[in-house]
Amino acid sequence: MAPIHLADLKPGQTATILVLHIDASLQHRFCALGLRCGQEIHLLRQGWMKGPLHVRVGMTEVMLRRCDAHRIYVTAVGEAA
Repeated sequence: MAPIHLADLKPGQTATILVLHIDASLQHRFCALGLRCGQEIHLLRQGWMKGPLHVRVGMTEVMLRRCDAHRIYVTAVGEAA
């Protein structure tokens, strides 16, 4: 499947992180939260009116700004039932 932005996933979808196009300080913070290449990420819900995204990586749940989600490329691996 072709790479897409994390922000393009639908709630309930799971994907694998391919690339993080972010600056070094934000990459360090994301790495501490478990957001790194090769990790599976699950989109739980999207904020209203293009608000933040609520995602789960492993046992960690975080809210990501939509502008940051557009810099994370993923490959969708499935959809929740």
